[in-house]
Amino acid sequence: MYIFSDGLLKQVLAGLTKGLRKPFISRLRHPSIHHFMPASVAVFLFGLVVNIAAAQNAPAVVARPPLRIALIESMSGPFANTGEAVFKNLVWASERINARGGVLLPDGARNLVVERYDSKGQNEEALVALRSAIDDGIHVVAQGNSSATALVLIDAINKHNQREPSKRVIFLNYAAVDPALTNEKCSYWHFRFDAHADMRMAALMDVLKDDKSLKNIYLIGQDYSFGQAVLRQARSELAALRPDVKIVGDELHAMGRVKDFIPYAVKIKASGAQAVLTGNWGNDLTLLIKAAREVGYEGKFYTFYGNALGAPAAIGNAGVGKVLAVAEWFPNVAGAQSQAFYQSFRQRFPKPEDDYVHMRMQLMIEALAQSVEKAGSLEAGAIAAQMERAVVSLAGRQGTMRASDHQFQQPLEVALMGKQGAPGIAFDVEGSGYGFAVVKSIPASRAEQASSCKMIRP
Repeated sequence: MYIFSDGLLKQVLAGLTKGLRKPFISRLRHPSIHHFMPASVAVFLFGLVVNIAAAQNAPAVVARPPLRIALIESMSGPFANTGEAVFKNLVWASERINARGGVLLPDGARNLVVERYDSKGQNEEALVALRSAIDDGIHVVAQGNSSATALVLIDAINKHNQREPSKRVIFLNYAAVDPALTNEKCSYWHFRFDAHADMRMAALMDVLKDDKSLKNIYLIGQDYSFGQAVLRQARSELAALRPDVKIVGDELHAMGRVKDFIPYAVKIKASGAQAVLTGNWGNDLTLLIKAAREVGYEGKFYTFYGNALGAPAAIGNAGVGKVLAVAEWFPNVAGAQSQAFYQSFRQRFPKPEDDYVHMRMQLMIEALAQSVEKAGSLEAGAIAAQMERAVVSLAGRQGTMRASDHQFQQPLEVALMGKQGAPGIAFDVEGSGYGFAVVKSIPASRAEQASSCKMIRP
């Protein structure tokens, strides 16, 4: 054992904490030091100090620029809550990937960063946002909460990528479900991770066709490409599967502009319809369901999105056993992996109003990370070439990108609203006390539909 004097220890510590200047190193080499320790120990300390000094004087490691995703959504206006909800989903997905080391590229790992661009619910503003994102050097664009907006973005991206091949971008779509986007309007640069409207409708009809009490139905939707597609397909499916069911109402309303749905609810109740079928989302759905409850309508709601963003709380107990929704996943999907996935999200975002997590958005970001790593590049063309063959899985769910039209293929679930604690409802929605129990599971092979896409490749 060697005994170090207080003075020597102070010299060592001072040298380690004050930049390891040459005078201190010289003192370590001074013969007087050997009075306290053998030469071998002095040499060890000297070597340690020199190595630390070299490390301190070495150039700092520069972090690689992140992989940036431009989220173009309504962050203000009547649908601001939908944009905020998507933002949290994409942030959470990015955090998960960053926590495991980020996206690995030959020149180093990159973190994922989601940047917000407010479309204000307007197509013109979405195009301005797209241009801003491109000018900011972003090559990955995400959008979904309007098929009309998605259509104008696809057109703009197609033209931009042809005009400026060195600045190409790809478009990740998590919710714009007009079937045209992966049929006649398909694009090599566009990838849809949500089931389109016809796929969702087929899943709902799998349940509706067996509802023997249904005699009359009321169709209502938002007056734009998606809402029109929903009602068009509903008429077609009803004629094929339930020709005995009478359509007693069939109307469209202005999207995001109706503040009072009572007049619509009165017509629905007066029609004698046992059920309403709607593709409405956001406040247009919440206000419709709330109005129906207020006028005393007691029929069922077959919805695309009745399981979130205020709808369960709006309808309350009147919706138990009467509101159905279709999605790629629900919190009450059976399995430990699914439950752990949902609970992890709720730990990250514990406020009831933030209870909006979608598996497809998580799989979308996983597919992006996978595609970038396989491409070994941040160039949009290289990423797209890998993404069109992506196969990703998370929390017991899996999906595959179909190369022929860039429509993601995944299982679908239909769920029925009920009280938390009822069979199949361990979790409620947004603290409402109501949740959704899965009543029908459709495997990806059955959910898949043919496409008319004639893909133009670069």
